[in-house]
Amino acid sequence: MHAYDRSATIGFGFNPLDRLSDKRQDEDYVHRARQAAETRFVIHGGDEPLLMQRGVECDAVFSAPQLAALQAVLQPGLDEPACEVFMGRLPDGAALFALDFGTGLAEAIANRTDLALRSLRTVAMQGELDHALLGELGGAKAVLDWHRRHRFCAQCGAPSRMAAGGWRRDCSACGAQHFPRVDPVVIMLAIDGERCLLGRQPRFAAGMYSALAGFVEPGETIEDAVRREILEEAGIPCSTVRYFASQPWPFPSSLMIGCFAQAQDTAITVDTTELEDARWFTRAEAAHMLAGTHAQGLSAPLPYAIAHHLMRAFVDEGEALLR
Repeated sequence: MHAYDRSATIGFGFNPLDRLSDKRQDEDYVHRARQAAETRFVIHGGDEPLLMQRGVECDAVFSAPQLAALQAVLQPGLDEPACEVFMGRLPDGAALFALDFGTGLAEAIANRTDLALRSLRTVAMQGELDHALLGELGGAKAVLDWHRRHRFCAQCGAPSRMAAGGWRRDCSACGAQHFPRVDPVVIMLAIDGERCLLGRQPRFAAGMYSALAGFVEPGETIEDAVRREILEEAGIPCSTVRYFASQPWPFPSSLMIGCFAQAQDTAITVDTTELEDARWFTRAEAAHMLAGTHAQGLSAPLPYAIAHHLMRAFVDEGEALLR
């Protein structure tokens, strides 16, 4: 992990893979990597990763023999992945592939006590996997999800096929090439001196407040998106915007761009189609929310989320974050 890289400390943000993007076009290289004895695999059954459970411990990286043993007990038609992607090379030199066996995998392993399909969000929240593995799983989930959603050409509607080790889809009918999409999202705290602006959506856990967030629109800078979203959701005009860190967010495939903004006013007007509530919180209140000791039982997002780190930075540094 790079000491100078704040993003690498956030959930899904540290991915030690060498992506070997220059090798993706080399079909022979990808094939040899797929067949190598030391190659390892992360496996999905639709939207969820497959975990090996050993008591209270779990792992999500399968060796070639472990993959073969799994395939041997699967019914014909389920024993070959519907999709596989060459993710890159692990720090020890072994290749890593992401495989998707489809939603039928859940029924196939229903009676196994050593295997389970788990929500990646839940796994991240509970801190069950190594920080580096979480990043690798996040990338795998995002690209496999893209393949499930983009089986047909967006230009002509014909079926498309995987290419470049799973990092492109080609249309044989019209020749169009399609690449995995990543949706940029700004997530930010507006700051007014010793206070920060937090909001909550109805779907949040009871009492939890978080940073405001929204998608960047075409033709818009990150700074303009920050100012627009805060103004739209809470009615607060802002001026200076400062970047903080980013977080790959594989639900399904966003890049959360964390920022701070200087508030120009303090009167809140909540957009009730987006938020249930929005309030100013002092640094002391934010500290108690992070620690779980707020007098009213209010809470903050968990450490795997970039919103937690934005709040922590505000508690530690305050308005200095805007300099």
